[in-house]
Amino acid sequence: MKQVNLRIYRMILPLLFGLFLSLSAFAQQISVRGHVKDAAGEPVIGANVLVKGTANGTITDLDGNFILNAPQNSTVVVTFVGYKQVEAKAEKTMILTLQDDAQVLEAVVVIGYGTVKKNDLTGSVTAIKPDKLNRGLTTTATDMITGKIAGVNVTSDGGAPGGGATIRVRGGSSLSASNNPLIVIDGLPIDNDGIKGVSNPLSSINPNDIETFTVLKDASATAIYGSRASNGVIIITTKKGDANSRPRVTYDGNVSMSAKVNEIKVMSADQYRDFVTGTFGADSGAAKLLGDANTDWQKELFRTAFGTDHNVTVSGGLKNMPYRVSLGYTNQNGILKTSNFERYTGSFSLNPSFFDKHLNLNLNAKGMIANSRFADTGAVGAALGFDPTQVVMDGNPKYGGYFAWENPTSGEFISIATKNPVSMLEQKKETANSKNLVANAQFDYKFHFLPDLKANLNLGMDLASGKQDLYYPKESPIGYIENGKTGSETVDKYNLLLDFYLQYSKDFNEKHHFDAMAGYSWQHFHRSVENGYNNLDNSNPTSYIFKTESYLVSFFGRLNYSFMNKYLITATLRDDGTSRFAKNNRWGLFPSVAVGWRVKEEAFLKDVDALSDLKLRLGYGITGQQDLQQGDYPYMPTYFAGQDGAYYQFGDNKQVAISRPNGFNPDLKWEETTTWNTGLDFGFVNNRITAAVDYYYRETKDLINVIDVPAGTNFKNRIVSNIGSLKNQGVELSINAKPISSRDWMWDLGFNIAWNNTEITQLTAQDNAATIVPTGYVDGGTGTMVQAQGVGNPINSFYVYQQVYDEAGKPIEGLYVDRNGDGQVNESDKYFYKKPSADVTLGFTSKLIYKSWDFSFSLRGSLNNYVYNNVASFNAPLSEGWINNKGYLSNRPFSSFETNFQNLNVLSDYYVQNASFLRCDNITLGYSFKNLFKSLNGRVYGTVQNPFVITKYDGLDPEVNGGIDRNVYPRPLVGIFGLSLNF
Repeated sequence: MKQVNLRIYRMILPLLFGLFLSLSAFAQQISVRGHVKDAAGEPVIGANVLVKGTANGTITDLDGNFILNAPQNSTVVVTFVGYKQVEAKAEKTMILTLQDDAQVLEAVVVIGYGTVKKNDLTGSVTAIKPDKLNRGLTTTATDMITGKIAGVNVTSDGGAPGGGATIRVRGGSSLSASNNPLIVIDGLPIDNDGIKGVSNPLSSINPNDIETFTVLKDASATAIYGSRASNGVIIITTKKGDANSRPRVTYDGNVSMSAKVNEIKVMSADQYRDFVTGTFGADSGAAKLLGDANTDWQKELFRTAFGTDHNVTVSGGLKNMPYRVSLGYTNQNGILKTSNFERYTGSFSLNPSFFDKHLNLNLNAKGMIANSRFADTGAVGAALGFDPTQVVMDGNPKYGGYFAWENPTSGEFISIATKNPVSMLEQKKETANSKNLVANAQFDYKFHFLPDLKANLNLGMDLASGKQDLYYPKESPIGYIENGKTGSETVDKYNLLLDFYLQYSKDFNEKHHFDAMAGYSWQHFHRSVENGYNNLDNSNPTSYIFKTESYLVSFFGRLNYSFMNKYLITATLRDDGTSRFAKNNRWGLFPSVAVGWRVKEEAFLKDVDALSDLKLRLGYGITGQQDLQQGDYPYMPTYFAGQDGAYYQFGDNKQVAISRPNGFNPDLKWEETTTWNTGLDFGFVNNRITAAVDYYYRETKDLINVIDVPAGTNFKNRIVSNIGSLKNQGVELSINAKPISSRDWMWDLGFNIAWNNTEITQLTAQDNAATIVPTGYVDGGTGTMVQAQGVGNPINSFYVYQQVYDEAGKPIEGLYVDRNGDGQVNESDKYFYKKPSADVTLGFTSKLIYKSWDFSFSLRGSLNNYVYNNVASFNAPLSEGWINNKGYLSNRPFSSFETNFQNLNVLSDYYVQNASFLRCDNITLGYSFKNLFKSLNGRVYGTVQNPFVITKYDGLDPEVNGGIDRNVYPRPLVGIFGLSLNF
């Protein structure tokens, strides 16, 4: 009996013990009731709420509330796209506030080789996060920063789909060397040569993959990049996944419609007939050439174009392994017929951490495949001058059915005549296929035995290949004389990088912060070019094979020190060695130092609540330049192949291809720019209003310049050398404000303005102030140039004759001011008149949000920039010799009748016109929805891009890169409908 009772106890006791453990475990679970809101107090709908380290989670409801069972002492993690992750100890009642990414960006800024707290910045640095609610059609990364940053000017090459853009930070600092800023993508500096078939080097990055832009402007910020930083540095950081978050799928897509909004006004067919017969007579030779058609040649060239852009992203993260994968597809037709840009992109980011986050890896890869069809933009100029009384096609098989000018007597093709504009588009096929892969692996290790010390290794590569094909048939106006043409050019390039640095960071006594970094960098650039062209009858073959490479080796270091979080100092030093210079000039040392004073932390301002931040910055530094336009071997004697068909004859049967020597300069060395910068950062009303103002002064010496040398002293009469200097100064102001921030309303405003002035201070070794270096070729005459470099003047100033006007204000043809008073007008009477660069650039953005609605727009302006209107000057002559030129007729724009010039007067300052403008980049209206079908969040929007431009400029578009307006591809008016979804 006792044994039986004992067995019962043995059975019951474990059951009771198990029940007790279960009850204890259940007792340790708590029901968490929480509310998630943003910084403005608005509920965040659809936020992920997860018990850290588990799959136990939920999402917030329409009011931002959630209920979650969680173990006591566990951690609740809240994440939502666009906000910083928040972690907090699980409690029965929780109120969690998410800070948006803009505030996160304010806290930490990516700089060269690391990050720094924004409050600890001492240099002129601007960091922005692209605003998804306020932007137009963003085909490339440059579209996202246009007009957004003070002192950063972005000018697109026109309206061609996938077209390039010119970026200038504080106006540039070189004459013949590159003025492009250094672009760094996830720690990998890329070159600015672009990819064959893709003119914009940033086309390889899908704009939707970009997290932040950081622009380093002054030398104290850029000197860490040494020899490549004279024109500023733009650091692009791409998006990553979030640790401990469930997979999230997002879709961003749009369709667009583009249309031509402006054109050069020319005579219609009827007006042209009246002009020819009224001016030259009904029986004149010109009148006999008139046709019976009524053709609007510009209308024949342009179309309403459609485009589409789609992007899908999957992101998330395991406990220690965030990930992100994206795919993108872009297809844009241009408004100029036959032009098209198609692009496939893919990106991958994996960011695991090991050993309790002592070892962090960043693995990034971005790939692109692009297919382009280029339209011959010369057709636009041909359309202005082509006879509107002629048909587009007349069925003549000699020219593929297209009309072409023939001698009315002999029937021979007139080779010098303007070509049929439509045939230039339809019969000429120029296409390109481009591939690009940018990848890097970054290893960041925090030493276990010394956590204040970390090592960082970055291995990167930029691989690109592009092939551009050309074909046009013999049976065409453009190919009739040379029997058509076919061929291609292939450019392959790679850029390999190894960066390694050690960084030690330590706080002492809560007053002293010390951060020291030292590192080594190695980069190899390689480029090969191969092309071959010939006529369709295999005549006139030409070919070219070329390979080139360069190396850059660097040692660098940086020291940051702050005392009491009020007094800051940053010092950097970089020693660069380049293979582009001879051994005795190969190395350049580039130092910088900057100090900061957080005045707000002083006792006399500490309690001033209205003032949130006040910091003074002072900086000095030297940066270099070795990005030559004259190749990788300008210091050494080299030979290059002569043209095909050029041979030396040895005996009767031996022929040796000619190789010609190139000019060289063994004394070529670094171009150096010294910059002084002072700035103030402000914050008011809890930083609802923030501002920054900077003044800078730069001097560049030993300008890399192409100069004339005495005959016989070198293999060429012009070589690259270090001669000249220039100075550059300016003021920048940026203001960001949040005038309204309430439960239902949010209004963000941004404004920036910059003034810049550049002046050449020396051009020759003899310091001859009278030296003039012509530049800026224009159409009209042989070798005609309308710009020049001169001491005391801005870069590329216009150099022309001063026009004389009659009493009615009309220009008198061929009559110019005798400026030197010697009784004759010649080259000595030309003068410097205006410049293409603006004195002032500005940008303004506004974003207004009411509940689920958002309305935004962006404006951009340029003041006192001038453009030479070459379209008007080249098409001005009205004499019969120009209208009826050897058997073919030419139309004229109405601007010709404003001058009534009978011949070319391309060197008149009349054509240098004020091109100041105010452009609206985009206007957007959007609506956001949440919890559609219980789990779908998103936004629909409509955008109008380039809706208006206010300007007095007479040409097609006042925004002209370089200041000479030829046949530009007009920027279209674009309507966009877009959709964003979050799953």
